[in-house]
Amino acid sequence: MSENKIVGGIFTGSAKIGEMLDTFMQLTLTPQDITSPIALQMALSRIYETMTKTLTSGPKKRYIAEVRFTDSLGNPVVIGLDLGEKLPPFTSNEVKARILIELFEEQR
Repeated sequence: MSENKIVGGIFTGSAKIGEMLDTFMQLTLTPQDITSPIALQMALSRIYETMTKTLTSGPKKRYIAEVRFTDSLGNPVVIGLDLGEKLPPFTSNEVKARILIELFEEQR
């Protein structure tokens, strides 16, 4: 029987908690969206379509945490964490974050 080898790290960062309409969670913008006027117009069309869909289906709020930390190489990292439909029981919208990263191989 072999043991699972796990390697990883723990990082400390900060998180800002805010509200987002659930249909906007599906909206993504990439650096390619601003490479040309046509690409920008297509991105704006996607945004408009998403906003229209929100108006017709009714908005549903979700709470999101924007988590920021610095990786082992000194690069800034920003990730989003979906906190659900209820506000977490924090007294502030800015909190600390602990990020655990584990690397492992799956046994097949």
